Amino acid sequence: MRFKNLICYILAILAFPASGSWPSTSRGDERPPFAPDQSKIPASPPAGAIVLLGDTPEHQFLSMRGDKTDWPWENGVLTAKKSEGRVNHIVSRWHFHDADIHVEFRVDPKAQGNSGIYIHGHYELQILNSHGKPDSALSEQDAGSVYGFAKPLTNAARPAGEWQVYDIRYIAPRRDREGKITEPGILTAWLNGTKVQEKTQVGEPKSVYHPFRYGTTPYLKNIIPQLQEKQVGPVFLQDHDSPTQFRNVWIVPLDQLAIEYKPDTAK
Repeated sequence: MRFKNLICYILAILAFPASGSWPSTSRGDERPPFAPDQSKIPASPPAGAIVLLGDTPEHQFLSMRGDKTDWPWENGVLTAKKSEGRVNHIVSRWHFHDADIHVEFRVDPKAQGNSGIYIHGHYELQILNSHGKPDSALSEQDAGSVYGFAKPLTNAARPAGEWQVYDIRYIAPRRDREGKITEPGILTAWLNGTKVQEKTQVGEPKSVYHPFRYGTTPYLKNIIPQLQEKQVGPVFLQDHDSPTQFRNVWIVPLDQLAIEYKPDTAK
């Protein structure tokens, strides 16, 4: 475990509530406006980042079963591997509450490029070959959208085959002790230097295909109580039939709450 990851883990143990929801006073949207510098990629992780995918094969993603992923890795790049039923997503070992999330990706020129970033497994920032589509025709399925919640503010997608970059500020929903949402989650996202989501509110997850509802596993089922009670969970990279590539994936916890998830039963 890297030293900075160990620090985050210790802070999480000290701050993790025994029961109930996180206090609303810790909301990360009280921070300065989110305006990441996307002028140059590949980018380097900032101070305080937990690197999930860097330039070594020892990345921090697992299969949905909780074991080693079969996505091929080469020179810092993970490539989505297709599966029957589109259920070969990968899930981060590190779980977080509120966080800034950085993902660089490339859609295949010969495929539709369909993939996504599932934040906490509930909210999907869509990846799709949407380059050239007019803003008037954009939908909640295009690049830059929050699937099922909001279409992008504008089309910022680059041509298929070029590297692209997402930076996302995620503020988790707040729930009471009965699990009811008392404050919606908030998503602000930048794609290739353009803001595509501005404090978009998200409530209960809508998609029937997200990984806790479709193709789920015993490993993921073990995560659900923590996610429901504490709003602490992983990020997934999606398998959706296209060999989408990923590099330079990291999270920066906004409230210093992050844990390396190690359930008693991993499969």
